[in-house]
Amino acid sequence: MMRKNNILVLGLALSLAASSCGPFRGVVKKGDKDFAQGEYQLAIEHYQEALKKGKNPATVNFKLAEAYRMSNRLSQGEPHYKAALDAGQKSEETLFRYGMALKASGKYEEAAAQLRNYLAVATNKGFMREAQREVENLKVVPSIVSTPSYQIVKPVPGTNSAASEYAPVVHSGGLLFTASREETKYLGNGEGFQNLYLIALSDTGVVAAAPVKALPGQVNAEGMHDATPAFTNEGRTMVFARSNSGKKSGRKDVDLYVSQFKTGTWSEPTLLSFNIDDAWDATPAFSPDGRTLYFSSDRKGGQGGNDIWKTTLDAGGRFSRPVNLGPVINTPGNEAFPHVAPDGTLYIASDGHPGLGGLDIFRINGDSVINMGTPINSSGDDFSIFYTEKDRGFFASNREGGQGGDDVYSFEKRKPKLVNFFVDGRVLERNEKTNATTPMANARVTLQAAQGGKVAEVLSDAAGNFTFKLDTASVYSVLAERTGYFADRKSVVTQGKTPPQNQLTQPVTDIRLTATLTLTKIVRNKAIVVENIFYDYDKADIRPDAALELDKLVQTLVDNPGITIELSSHTDSRGNDKYNQDLSQRRAQSAVDYIISKGIDPKRITARGYGEAQPVVRNAKTEAEHQRNRRTEFKVTRIDEQ
Repeated sequence: MMRKNNILVLGLALSLAASSCGPFRGVVKKGDKDFAQGEYQLAIEHYQEALKKGKNPATVNFKLAEAYRMSNRLSQGEPHYKAALDAGQKSEETLFRYGMALKASGKYEEAAAQLRNYLAVATNKGFMREAQREVENLKVVPSIVSTPSYQIVKPVPGTNSAASEYAPVVHSGGLLFTASREETKYLGNGEGFQNLYLIALSDTGVVAAAPVKALPGQVNAEGMHDATPAFTNEGRTMVFARSNSGKKSGRKDVDLYVSQFKTGTWSEPTLLSFNIDDAWDATPAFSPDGRTLYFSSDRKGGQGGNDIWKTTLDAGGRFSRPVNLGPVINTPGNEAFPHVAPDGTLYIASDGHPGLGGLDIFRINGDSVINMGTPINSSGDDFSIFYTEKDRGFFASNREGGQGGDDVYSFEKRKPKLVNFFVDGRVLERNEKTNATTPMANARVTLQAAQGGKVAEVLSDAAGNFTFKLDTASVYSVLAERTGYFADRKSVVTQGKTPPQNQLTQPVTDIRLTATLTLTKIVRNKAIVVENIFYDYDKADIRPDAALELDKLVQTLVDNPGITIELSSHTDSRGNDKYNQDLSQRRAQSAVDYIISKGIDPKRITARGYGEAQPVVRNAKTEAEHQRNRRTEFKVTRIDEQ
């Protein structure tokens, strides 16, 4: 198969028939032989047969999981790694691989927990480094998932089948892609060998209802993988990857070839000069000017795994010595499927940078490697992106919901529908005698950020109205003030109130919030009850519920910096007079101390205990009447001009 271990891999294909079942040991031995030869699908079938015999489930489940991993089906290996662990196989590799399989299944929290558990007992430096990197990468997953990309992703009609299709490229008015549709099967995964196929495109860029045809000429070879084409020279020169020539064995038998379009057909491919015998070279892509060729390779001099390299083409058609793109782009993991968009931006697929699982697609912006986010990326493998214009193109994925293996998808970035937030408010004046309210003009209204900084300021109009434009996902407060009146404040929150894009019906949607601010005249020495200030029996400590109410009084003092107050505490008439006087003073002082602890100048507040001397209800008899007498009040004793 062209991809293995989340990367494009070409392996040895042998036409071996499945062996008949024998005793348990013989079936496992056959599976081990198939595994060693890279024939993972046959190995899977033998290991599954061995599991039915019920012997040594730990070892066989681990081998089965590994066969799924090596044939690029890591998520299918997840239950078998767990079964191996449950059966007693606690090796470091099993612990580590299970964590990675959980990530491939989109179980990010479980994956992070499993990898942390592994690191607690780890000694293998190779697995430790990879686990540490993945634990850090998984911390980024929530931000990747929550960042909107405004991309619309759809499967491309006419291209996908039960086989695998990937590496879409627009060429000569058609969509060229790689597919595993050859009748001869590649025993690495049980799919057909891969060839290049072409389907027509309509003027709108959508695949037309046309038949899929194999690319004519001498490029597609029977019993070999031919894949991932790239074009230069106005489409007349094609570089692509080929493997399983029979000259070498294993994953190193992957090289880049070139073919020329002459007399209406593609010529016999020839090996490119910069291939290395003991290296894996694949997934080519040309720059828009056709002078630079990017490709993926595990040759020496890289950062680890497969890296992105580049080589330049001179006027004589000779390629320069390849250069590694360096540690910003390449990681100890795998990078492949480079693509340079029409605007010159480089895109890659990687399993080493923080992603959602397997290969993710990334955009390179200077020294930044930016995950493309959802829905382009998923917990599966997402790769081989190809831009046809600025905001649209194709890519491949083996995500859930496809027709089989890898499928080709289109993407288009839609201009996001905008949401504007406003707060429409009104300032009212309350009549102390009648409690009626009337609009207040010329009140100063300030929009403040969550930290208290001023964002904007207006005066209320003749009807008391005001309006502020707000940001999305923010927390504000609006403060109304007028000399001689207590200021009033209301919280205004836009955070969490932006509708999803699919619920917006217009290009621009205005969301208007409301706030009513009521100002009351300050009357010196008039007592104002502070509601819900309760104390435990015979105690003066500030309870949490009382603290919430005192915080409101703190805000009143902050919003009205020119006032000085007396805070008083009153008891009911039950109990000893002297005792009640002492208790009320302690309670008042406790409340004042709390307010001072919040940053209020001690000179602005005085504690006074009145005991039972100033009842609201004289000769109280019922508990409700006694409760009214047990109260905390404040009154303004001084007003300074501001």
